[in-house]
This record gives sequence, C-alpha cells and structure tokens, in this order.
Amino acid sequence: MTDLRHSFAAGYDCLSAAADLLDRINVFPVADGDTGTNLRVSLAPLRRLEQDGETLAHLLARCATGNSGNIAAAFLREFCRAKSFADLAELAMLGKTRAWQAVASPCAGTMLSVFDRLAEVLEAHGDAKTLYAQLSLALQEAVRDTARLLPDLQKAGVVDSGALAMYVFFDGFFRHFTCETSPASSIFDLFAGKLAISSSYLPTATDSHCVDIVLQMRGRTESGDTDKHQARVRDDLARLGESVVVVEDESLLKIHIHTPDPQELRGRLGNFGDIVGWSETPIDQGGATATDIVQSPIHIVTDAAGSLTREMARNLGITLLDSYIVIGDQSRPESLYSPAEIYPLMRRGEKITTAQASTFERHEHYRNICRQFGRALYLCVGSAFTGNFETATAWKKVSDHDRQLTVIDTGAASGRLALIALLTARRARTAAGADEVIDFARRMTATCVEYVFINELKYLVAGGRVSKAGGFFGDLLDMKPIISPTSEGVKKMGVVRSKKAQLAFAAARLKEQGGAAPTILLQYSDNEDWVAGPVRQEVHGLLPEAEILLAPLSLTSGVHMGPGTWSLAFAPRP
Repeated sequence: MTDLRHSFAAGYDCLSAAADLLDRINVFPVADGDTGTNLRVSLAPLRRLEQDGETLAHLLARCATGNSGNIAAAFLREFCRAKSFADLAELAMLGKTRAWQAVASPCAGTMLSVFDRLAEVLEAHGDAKTLYAQLSLALQEAVRDTARLLPDLQKAGVVDSGALAMYVFFDGFFRHFTCETSPASSIFDLFAGKLAISSSYLPTATDSHCVDIVLQMRGRTESGDTDKHQARVRDDLARLGESVVVVEDESLLKIHIHTPDPQELRGRLGNFGDIVGWSETPIDQGGATATDIVQSPIHIVTDAAGSLTREMARNLGITLLDSYIVIGDQSRPESLYSPAEIYPLMRRGEKITTAQASTFERHEHYRNICRQFGRALYLCVGSAFTGNFETATAWKKVSDHDRQLTVIDTGAASGRLALIALLTARRARTAAGADEVIDFARRMTATCVEYVFINELKYLVAGGRVSKAGGFFGDLLDMKPIISPTSEGVKKMGVVRSKKAQLAFAAARLKEQGGAAPTILLQYSDNEDWVAGPVRQEVHGLLPEAEILLAPLSLTSGVHMGPGTWSLAFAPRP
C-alpha cells in the first residue's frame, strides 16, 4: 500500500517535470497548449501520500480539468484503488473501459491507446520483477504510433501530448514500483524529431470555449442509473459541442466540452441536473507554436516564488519551478492558482499553507532541463527562505557530469527574484556567450532592491513569521511593517500606519535613485486597482522615464503575507 502511494507520487513528479514540453506540443484535439498544465492540476491529488484509494478517486474527479485531465482521471480513479501488484491488471482493464466510455468521440492515437497497451501488458505479465522493460517498450511504441494514426499530429510532426504524458507518468510509476535501477531513458532521445511542432503547421481556427462543469444529478434511485445517465448526458452533449468528456462520481457528473455557445449549453444542462460548478475560457490556439523556445547561449530557470506569471516567463523563455499551495485536502502548483482563488479564502479565515516540491520532482526538472536545453542557469530563491539551492547543488555533485547547470543563490524572493530573472533573460537574448549572462545575473543579485508593504500582521503570525503578541499589538495599533527579502532573510525596513504613508515611503526610496530610469516591478495581492492606479501614477510621476511593470505578487509570498500586501522592486537599467 505504501509503495503504491509513493509510486503514484513518483509518476506525478515525472509528469510535472515534463509539463512545459507537453504544453508546447499540444495539438490534438485543439492546439491550445494546455495539456501539461491541465494534467498537473488534475493529477495533483496523487502527491498526497496519506490518502487511501477511495479518497483519491473522489479527489481526482473533483480536481479534473480540461480534456486531458478528465480522461486521465477517468482511468486513474479506478487504477489508484489498487492495494497491491495483484490488483493492477484488473483495475487497469476497468480504468481503460471507463476512460473510453467517458469520451463522446474516442479515437486511437491518444492517451486511450496508452491505457490499452498498459492493460494488455499487465494482464499478460504476472511477474512484477521482470515487468518494467517489456512495459516500457510497449508504451513507447504506443506513443510513437500516435504520430501515424492522427492526421493533425502528422501535419504538426509531433507525438500526441496526452499519450506522451501518460508514458512519462507510468514510466515513473513503474520504475519506482519495481525498483528499476537501470539509467532512465530520456524522452528527448526516445522520441527525437517528434517533440517540436513543424514550422509549416497551422492549427484549424476555432471560436469555441472550453467549459468544465460539475452537475448534480437528480432522481437517481437504482445503482445502475449512474452509467445510463452518464451515457445519456455524454451523447446529448455531443450535439452541442466537441471534445466531450463525462466522468461520474457518485451523484455528480464532471463534464468537459468545447462549445461555440456556452449559454445554450447551460440551458440544455438543466434537463439533466443542477449545475454546481462552472468555468469557461475561450480556446487560445497560440499555445502551440514552432517558435516557442527562445534562443540564447544559456537557458534561464527560476523559482515560481518570484513574482513572474507563467505568461511572462513563457514570453521570456524562462522555465518556472513551482512549490505547492495546499488548501484543505487539495494541493496545486503555485503558479497554477490565481490571486482571485486564494485571497478571498484567506479573508474568510481558511488555512492555506505552502509545500516544497519533492526532492525527486526537483531532480527530474533539473535532468529534463539539461537534456532539453543544454547549458542552463538556475536563479534560486534565497537559501534563507527554502532549501532549493542546497537541493540543486547536491544534484549537481552526483548527476551533472557535463556541468550543464549553473546554480546561483540570489538571496531573493518575490519581486526581487522576478526582476533578476527577467533582466537576465533579456540579456541572454543578445549575449555573446553563457559566461556573460552568468556575470550579469550576479551583478543583478547585488543591485536589485525590493520593499514589501504588509497590510495586516495576522497572516505573518499564522505562518509563524512574527510572534502572536507582536502581531496582535501591530494590528491593534494599525501598524503596517515594511520588509525586504535579503540573503540574510527578511529585514524590517520600517513601520507606517496607512496606505498613504506606504506610498510616501516608496516615493522616498525611489527619489534616492537621483533621477535614474530603473526597471520597476509593482506587485499586487487582492489590491490590483490600488497598485495599478495610485501607486503606478505616483511612481510614473517621480520617474517618467522608468520602465514600470505590473504583476501579481508570488503566491508563495502572498500566502504568508496576506491580502492587502503590495510590493515595489527595482533595478538600475542595464
């Protein structure tokens, strides 16, 4: 039981480390560049070692999002109930049946084919000790076949992103479960030539929306009603849109659909039950392009604890490494939450914490980055705040034989870390060589400055950052501390009693620039209007030639410092 739980976590860690690549080659059923992202969210419950199979099955249904996430959840809701190796073959067969049933228009050449091959090999092979080699080859073949079976993949010149995701997951799962000790094969070698979209590929235009729904069914009286209801809803919805996936969980149906008319869809769903969850987003087909990877002499990597959004990082060619935000029994990569999801819960008193990615997941990221990009520069969040620098340097000693990864302890977090990474990535685009970029990054760590303006001390108290007495009296007196993340840890830079005084403090620090035109990053928590309005106007008035950027405060920081926090980071223009 324990081995299986750890094996599921190992599979998830491998998948998470490949997520950016999976997004880049996402072509089928639409080229919206979100397969890796959706699977990281949907399968995150598998990280929770303490959950039993039944609880995991419910969490997977609740967390599933997107086409790939819902299909994978349909399979893994059955597979995760296994208590020993003897259960895996039967549950794989049941899981593949559920996955095929969940899709309104299923087809070979997707992750469904990987489930089929997995079930076949497990059914025919009863010895766990000799399983891995045969299973790995069978799943590799299933992934390669996708480029032949689906016309869209043929045109794009890639394998199916969802199928590759499931290969990566099961390879990690069974390597751990069977204690496989042979060197792990790289997907960049196994599927060479099929992991970058052809420059000639143009996705089919669409004006559809991607909609995820949770439907509470009515009037279920017999045990067999659920399957019939699921099939009826699935078949009816197939007339309203495409990429329909329906997964049942007791009296709930999780529905995913691409539809041109969400409002008509909402009206038709009333015939089947009550809508208790709804999210819709326009399908953006800019996610999968042939020019996604920024060319530079060294690839830039940093922690999501810096205040860089995934969009900013993607545009700059930066790889972000996530920690996790934990809310109740749910855990999700921090950069895949939005401020609008987090801060209202904090104001209502919900307990929200952060957690590091496992050491294994971090090692998988380093390995994939070096194999994909060659030389890479990892700008770590300060070692005073996390153990990422120690984890990366320990990995280098054992595994980085070609010295591909350079690791710098920036001593920074939130906006200061974001600016160091952002400016270094810009320099990398024009630099003559990797050493020039590394030297520039070291100079930025010495010159970037950040001031964080706390609104209420109680959140720092809850996280153990200040004493309860200090927090109580600080809020009682309406004191608002100003802090700065440094290589020695958090330093208190001052205390004020109002937002107006916060702004005056920020203006005084900027005036010390003597009219120079720095790059400035303003960050907000749940106060975007205040930061984008009065704060930005004040900063622009003081330094009209400065480059002023706006971004949400990193949620790793926001969870500890609370709603109402904002921050100002700046660095001299290079």
